[in-house]
Amino acid sequence: MAAKIKKGDRVILLTGKDKGRTGRVEKVFPKDERVIVGGLNMVQRHTRPTQADPQGGKKPKEAAIHVSNVAIADSNGKPTRVGFRIDGDKKVRVAKTTGEVING
Repeated sequence: MAAKIKKGDRVILLTGKDKGRTGRVEKVFPKDERVIVGGLNMVQRHTRPTQADPQGGKKPKEAAIHVSNVAIADSNGKPTRVGFRIDGDKKVRVAKTTGEVING
C-alpha cells in the first residue's frame, strides 16, 4: 500500500499535548505505523555520560507519534485527509480538502 505520510511532509497534530501545532516529519516507521515530527511531542531522556557527551544528564528528544494522530496540512494550513489519483503514468497523493497534489 502506498504511504500517505512521508518524510518531509508538513503535518498537524490531532491529539496530545501539542494538539494543533504543525511540524515536519523527520522519520517514518512504516512497520510500527509511527512518525517523528520535528520539535513536537518532546520527552526527557536520561542519558549516560559518553565520550561524545561527557556531561550526560536529561536531554529533550522527540518521541514517535502514531500515524493516526497526525494529518497532512493542505495549502491553507488546515488538516486534510489524503487520497490518490493517477496523473499520466504516476500515482500521486491528493489533498481531499483542496484537491491539490501533495508534493513529496
